Formats: sequence, C-alpha cells, structure tokens
Amino acid sequence: MSRFAAVDLGASSGRVMTGDLANGLSLTEIHRFTNGPVRVHGTLHWDILGLYREILYGLRAAGPTASIGIDSWAIDYGLIDARGALIGNPVHYRDARTNGVRERVLAEIGSADMYDISGLQFLPFNTIYQLLADQLKDAETMLLIPDLLSYWLTGEIGAELTNASTTGLLDVRTQSWAYPLIDRLRLPSKLFPPLRPPGFPTELGGDAPELTGTGRLRAEVAEEIGWVGKVTAVASHDTASAVVAVPATDPDFAYISCGTWSLAGVELPAPVLTAESREAGFTNEAGIDGTVRYLRNVMGLWLLQESLRTWGNPELSPLLAAAAQARPFAAIVNPDMPIFLPPGDMPARIAAECRRTGQEAPEDLPGFVRCVLESLALGHRMAIRQAIALSGRRVNVIHLVGGGSRNTLLCQLTADACGLPVVAGPTEATALGNILVQARAAGEIGGLPEMRALVAATQNLKYYQPRGGDWAEAEARITG
Repeated sequence: MSRFAAVDLGASSGRVMTGDLANGLSLTEIHRFTNGPVRVHGTLHWDILGLYREILYGLRAAGPTASIGIDSWAIDYGLIDARGALIGNPVHYRDARTNGVRERVLAEIGSADMYDISGLQFLPFNTIYQLLADQLKDAETMLLIPDLLSYWLTGEIGAELTNASTTGLLDVRTQSWAYPLIDRLRLPSKLFPPLRPPGFPTELGGDAPELTGTGRLRAEVAEEIGWVGKVTAVASHDTASAVVAVPATDPDFAYISCGTWSLAGVELPAPVLTAESREAGFTNEAGIDGTVRYLRNVMGLWLLQESLRTWGNPELSPLLAAAAQARPFAAIVNPDMPIFLPPGDMPARIAAECRRTGQEAPEDLPGFVRCVLESLALGHRMAIRQAIALSGRRVNVIHLVGGGSRNTLLCQLTADACGLPVVAGPTEATALGNILVQARAAGEIGGLPEMRALVAATQNLKYYQPRGGDWAEAEARITG
C-alpha cells in the first residue's frame, strides 16, 4: 500500500498529513501551522506566500510519498499575469470590497436566472462578486487557492471541479464554465482555466495525465523538499473532501462539516433548482462521482473563535463545562446575521443582537458560550430540516465531521435540536477524504461506499441521541 500526503488548509490553520491504507486507514500529522488574515492599507489578505513556505516545510518533513493532494477553503483565488506571476496577495473573503456587488449583479441578471445557472446560495463574498470588485487588467488566469498552490508546485494550470462549483460561474447542469453568464457580466473568458475532476482510477478512464493528476513536481520544488513526486487532483474544496470521508453506513444520512463554517445538507444525484430552494438559500455544489452537495452555509464556530480571541484566548474546556451547566435558551441569536461575518468584537455583537430581539444578553463567559452553541445548533436544525423538505431526501442520522466533532456540547445540542441521532467524527475528515481520493486514483480502493465503510470501520466515532428540549420556541424567537 502506498503512502500519500494531504495538504489541508482551513480558514484558521493548515496542516500537512500523511496517510495510507496499510493498516485500515491511518493518518499522521507531519506539520501544523496557523493561517490568519493580514490587513494592508485597509484590505484583508491571505498570507499565501507564508502558507506556501509552510507547505514546502511540511512536505520536506513528510519525505517521499506516492502523491500529494491539496484542499482548502473555497471561493478565494489568485490572479496570474502573462508571465505566470501572481498579481498581488489573494484577498480574504471577509474583506469588505464586495459590499453591494451582489445586489448590483442580481439586479442586472435576476436571482432566478443566476440560481438556474449556478445553483448557488447568494453569499456576498462568492468568487463571482470578488472578480467584479477586482482589478483584472493584467490578469491572464484566475486560480482558486488549491489550484494556485498546485501550479506553484507543478507548473500546470487547471481548475478542480468541486472548488470551481463554488464560484457562481460554473453551470450546475453541464459542470462546465458558464460562458454565457461570464460574457454577460463582461468578465474576460480567458481567466477560466481547463476544468479537471478529482482523481479516479484507470478503469474509469483515468490513464490520461490530466485526469489522474495535475503534474510532476517542478525540479526546483523537488530539490527544495528533497524528493521527486506528483500532485493528484483531489476534491480540492475542503467540504467536498470532508463529505468523501463521512462514515455513512446508512444511505439516508445528512451531514454537517463543522469548523469555522458549518456546511449542513444532504448528498443528492442531481441539483435542486426550485424557487423554494433559491429563497431558502441552498446551494448545489459538486461532489465526487457526479454527486451534488446540497447544503446551506451556517456561520459555524467562527462566532466562538472570535469570542475567544476577544476574551484573550482563555482555555476552552472549563468554559464548555460551565456552559453545559448554564441555563438553557437564556439567549438565542441567528448565527447567520451579517453583523457576525467580519472579524471583531463578537461578544459585543452578540449582546447587541440579543437586545435587538428583546432578550437579555448573557452575563458571563459561560453564558455567551452557551448562547453561541445553542444558536449554532439551531442553525443546524433549520438547515437540515429545510434540506430534507426541499430535496425530498429521507434522513435517519446526521454525521457531524470536522473540528466541531470534538465539541461534545455542540454535538449533543445538535442532536437535541434536530431530533435525530448524531454520529460525530472523524475530526480530520477533510484530510482523510483527500487521502482516500488519492488512494482511489492509485487503484488502492474503490468508490464512495467502500471509502465510507473503511472510515466507519477504522475511525474513532461518538454517538449522541436526541434528548428533546423546546427548540421550536427558540427557533420562533429568531425567525418571528
């Protein structure tokens, strides 16, 4: 069995991990590093060069592997000029440059037409709105973050499909760039590179290099990390990789990929493009093997992360223990309110939102933590219930994967709120999905059912049964 390297970049941290299938499914963390925004002259950027440096360090420490797969958050990109050089640091999706752009585009194109083409939730920071707010004069190519890093490693240009599906510029039916929409928005069509699907085995036609990988490591990269290798195109949107590693043994499942964001939904064979789906803010993103990730973005643990930062980063475990004993439903907020999107004093915003909705703000830190986690569980409840209603999908169990699966209070509250059993784990679902797709491209494992059965059999999972609670009243408090 081969050993594979996963470069897994989240919105607050990154890691290089190795994994193989020799003893079931093992994962080893090689190098972990922080990932934070940098504000320069009022614009919020990603430190992309710092991330690249850390990736090279991690690959050097990992040693030779059969291949490398890269996944990251979606939406953000770098622009490449005619010489192949990066034009400026990629801008962070939480930057304010897209303020008002979404509204102008929807007024020009119409929300029904936009949704019928892309099937995406109209988030204000989607790639489509960022490009329209950007300076494109010298740009030859747009590369989403994993594609940019792969380009630096291999010199090969392309756009992996699952991540491209988050841009708002991919046709959800044909899984190709929506050039009529691109032309209508007066965006240069040359910006959009050839699409490539996540790697798959040769028996599915994957013996063409452009299908099974993105290229060999450039000589200078191989020299720097000390070994020669290749990059395989995995499901490069981190949520797509996480959904690959959902340990589902029952086909009737919902999932929540929970970290800085919570992505809550169901897996479908075809998109849902109804007016009701559009109005409910659901998105149809590409998964592997032609699947559709039908989901809605919920603000996620960002509210807790920013609160902890504001408080000076106190230890979380005692706060969670105290929050578990705090009075239930003392204060609830809608986690998806726009005021919670930018960085800043999150507890002050939560308190203001409580007062705006006629509630008393929490009095202490455990009260704030309880408020955040109950509000997030309520967001999960609303998203999962709507996904079931709009898709017609039956759901018997919710799989909660990612960093949020470590938060036992959140997992239990999610089971209570949704009225369904929750299976929590694996925590490193994204890296596992990354590794599994590489292993499949190498012919070492079969399709989704086999991948998921292996995860279920080998990973540490926790189970939560719903205990009830007056969640309907709490929901009515924030929905009117």
